[in-house]
Amino acid sequence: MSEIKAHRAARSTRRPTPAVFAACAVAAAGLAITGGGVFAALNATASNTTAQNATSGTLSLTMANNGAGFGQSVSNLAPGDIVNRYVNLTQGDTMDAKALTLAVADGTPSKLTTDATKGLHVTVTQCSGTWTTTGAGACTGTGATTTVLATGVPLSSLTATPSTLIAGTVAASSTLNLQISLALPDQNETTVNGVLPASPIQGLASALTWTFGETQRTSTVVGS
Repeated sequence: MSEIKAHRAARSTRRPTPAVFAACAVAAAGLAITGGGVFAALNATASNTTAQNATSGTLSLTMANNGAGFGQSVSNLAPGDIVNRYVNLTQGDTMDAKALTLAVADGTPSKLTTDATKGLHVTVTQCSGTWTTTGAGACTGTGATTTVLATGVPLSSLTATPSTLIAGTVAASSTLNLQISLALPDQNETTVNGVLPASPIQGLASALTWTFGETQRTSTVVGS
């Protein structure tokens, strides 16, 4: 009998009292009020009524033969010969460029493009006017010439590393009128009874691809 009374006493001590129920009800009400207040904040926005246009520029460079250009073969060269070819480079019309370079690749490498002394040498000259593309070539009109690749640079150096023609800005919508002069340096070889000497400069052929490269203008920060 005493065990039953003890069990009932233990159950009564675990049963919530009316005061506990009241406290829980107050806490729940407080949470409800607080939660409702989070979603009742004031808000405001502002936006432009006319859409702002934003565009990105385009960097492009195109090349065209000017009379006898890179599409014209250079053939039957003898030591001391100079052959001029002419191309026009046009900068795209939206973005300035900088650091114009020239590189050459040879699809069939030979001493013409691998020998820095006996192989081909190149000079690049810019005309601010128009080139007359006959004979030695002449810069006509009010134009003046500027050597943008020093006289007699070995073509082999351009096959290894692009050479800088213009370090500064190449303006959008501008055209560069270029003369590319290829020369085979003076040198001596003797053919004996129709037999060429060892490792000759004669009878060679190369397949040249000329590549002009550039980078975008220096990035800017503009406030107006």
